[in-house]
Amino acid sequence: MEISTIIFWLILLALVIYVIAIYNQLVTLKNRYQNAFAQIEVQLKRRYDLIPNLVETAKGYMSHERETLDAVTTARNEAAAILKSLGAGNIGGADMAKLAGAENALQGALGKLSVTMEAYPDLKASENMQQLSEELTNTENRVAFARQGYNDAVMAFNTYRQSMPPVLFAATFGHPNDAELLEFDDSVQIQAAPQVSF
Repeated sequence: MEISTIIFWLILLALVIYVIAIYNQLVTLKNRYQNAFAQIEVQLKRRYDLIPNLVETAKGYMSHERETLDAVTTARNEAAAILKSLGAGNIGGADMAKLAGAENALQGALGKLSVTMEAYPDLKASENMQQLSEELTNTENRVAFARQGYNDAVMAFNTYRQSMPPVLFAATFGHPNDAELLEFDDSVQIQAAPQVSF
């Protein structure tokens, strides 16, 4: 075999290995952002599980504040339903916008509950209510960290996917679009945990 033939096959082999490396890196980065979304999902489910307990505890004290309690429950159910549809692997732009909107509505409803609870000193003194409020605050912090991790993973995927030469192969390898960040309309306000004061 001639030297030029050997060099040709070595260059071809190197190119194939490089293209395989690009494919593997795209898959790795996609799996990272999907895993990061799964972490958000876990924390949001935890929050959604805490909210009915919070509402039930408050019901005994705030029986005539039914509107506020119903608004929290409705917002929680809508957000949970959207999150469930995203959990099936449908992490797309429109779905992320729906989740952001539902989370904004839930955040608003929880804010109204906080204000309403101020008028009930017995509720504020309830040990169960204090514990639930602390759990909710901790969960909000976990959601913020998980969201940050997700957005960092999405940024890494998008940066790699848009760079040269991966951009030439990304669509062919099943990655035609950038991943969507999870952004909220009121991102500054949402970073703060809900205030449930006693």
